[in-house]
Amino acid sequence: MKKKILLVEDDPFLVDIYSTKLKKAGFKIEVVRDGSLVLDKLKEVRPDLVVLDIVLPNFNGWEVLTKIQQKFGANKFKIIILSNLGQKSDIQRGLSLGAVKYLIKARYTPSEIVEEIKKVI
Repeated sequence: MKKKILLVEDDPFLVDIYSTKLKKAGFKIEVVRDGSLVLDKLKEVRPDLVVLDIVLPNFNGWEVLTKIQQKFGANKFKIIILSNLGQKSDIQRGLSLGAVKYLIKARYTPSEIVEEIKKVI
């Protein structure tokens, strides 16, 4: 059975690249482009992993992480943050809010991101 990944990303170009790469790697991909839709999608899809951007419309990734913890508990879903925000304080915040890994988009090619996802899933 294919592992399911919920990709939370609002940039259509990145959604296309990551979705294509992850599908080729054998994953089933669901996409949410708006932070306010993540909780409903989590209930519907029950993904094996969430790949979460921080800069999103309506609810940002920090709000999404907090809401996931409040609604489902801290370890219900594995979450990788994939963001352009690369300050040490951002990374620490993401990990303290329950993310298992924090990847900075500019430091990884899409193929490397797929490899990082495979390590977690």
